[in-house]
Amino acid sequence: MTLPQLAGQVIVARYAGRGAPVDLVRRLHLGGVIAFSDNVSAPSAAAAANRTLRRAVGRPLLIGVDQEGGLVERVRGGATRFPAFMAAGAADDPGLTRAAARASGGELAGLGFDVVFAPVADVTSGPGDPTIGSRSPGSDPDLVSRHALAAARGLAAAGVVPVVKHFPGHGSVPADSHRVLPVQRRSLARLRQVDLRPFAAAVDAGLPAVMVGHLDVAAVDPGVPSSLSGPVLTGLLRGRLGFDGLVVTDALDMAAVRDRVRSRAVGTRALRAGADVVLMPRSPAAARAGIVGAVRSGRLPRERLEEAATRMLATLGHADRVRPRPTAPGSGAAASRRLSAAAVTVVAGPCSGRLVGDGVRVRGSDPAQVATFRAAARAAGLPLGAGTNVTLLGRGADPVRRGVAVALATPYVLGRSRAPVRIATFGSTPGAMSALVQVLLGRARAPGRLPVEVPGVRAGC
Repeated sequence: MTLPQLAGQVIVARYAGRGAPVDLVRRLHLGGVIAFSDNVSAPSAAAAANRTLRRAVGRPLLIGVDQEGGLVERVRGGATRFPAFMAAGAADDPGLTRAAARASGGELAGLGFDVVFAPVADVTSGPGDPTIGSRSPGSDPDLVSRHALAAARGLAAAGVVPVVKHFPGHGSVPADSHRVLPVQRRSLARLRQVDLRPFAAAVDAGLPAVMVGHLDVAAVDPGVPSSLSGPVLTGLLRGRLGFDGLVVTDALDMAAVRDRVRSRAVGTRALRAGADVVLMPRSPAAARAGIVGAVRSGRLPRERLEEAATRMLATLGHADRVRPRPTAPGSGAAASRRLSAAAVTVVAGPCSGRLVGDGVRVRGSDPAQVATFRAAARAAGLPLGAGTNVTLLGRGADPVRRGVAVALATPYVLGRSRAPVRIATFGSTPGAMSALVQVLLGRARAPGRLPVEVPGVRAGC
């Protein structure tokens, strides 16, 4: 490759619109693109756009997507919806976690995606964690390790590259890197004991890719975002943990980096620190020009750029060789429901028998969630409109005092509620609502256990 081609090759960019971004990729010789909800009108349209892009470009291309389940779902409208990753921690059955991830990965592979920016390996610290929350399996590093590995292996078995995130652990900082640069004040010993353990397990398991978050790790490189830090990427991740796979930055248009580093310099700084993939710089053209200029001036060795591009292409090439048959959108519904059924957790109220009267009156701030519950109730023969109050509590919901309180995301609101029956589902998918209704009717037990501490309630039945 020429130097400008090499510089483009390590950049994965966001794009506008729902069509294939052929001109953007060709013009900058980009290594790939990442799709968001506004790029995807329907699974069939995403598949067509990805197919068009690959044919037009005619070389290996990273087409990635954030598809964690729960709050982070970019592809909907026919694709199977999966619960938040905390459901995996509540169920604590790695086989179910792997099966759900494989089902999700198979659908994404069928749509032409070859990289999934998941699973989350952050250990959440509890209510003071504003960013990760239910995206994490829980607050026990061993639990998180089990399910991050199981999910990554499931995605890999489906033929997509999993990217474990967000090294060195975003779950224990009290700020959101989308808005500011969070400061991680834990000692290195404490980081090794908690936050780093799932990533060390991922490295030991030979997983192919790690995403590095934007954190000011005071014990390692104070004042510098970890995504741009040599002591974090090269010293800690590659040196101490021994990782030799693909290192991906978190999105470089986030405020933690955007407000500190110019677009022209951000790609160079990431590569010099040890990253291989420059993800979502605000201006891909400026980032590319900055990399070219840095190599020509000697501030960035060409060998470092070639190493990054080679590692990126090798990762994609390996995934192509092991790709199994993809699956159709919606085919993972059974796997999603099995995971949700194993995750439903009753933290207050009877552990068996019917939990509602002859009918229910459902309430909630999100009309879509209410509609999904209503559909599940009708399918199960549970009358709607009168009877026991069932309140669906999403993020930031106020506590409730009567009837049945259902936490759909993190379960912390249940500790502040006084409803006689309190349940955590860790999702609002059709499968989660169906599993909830079966528990309410006494037709199924709730086998889940809280994977985080919630004062004022029991951990489960």
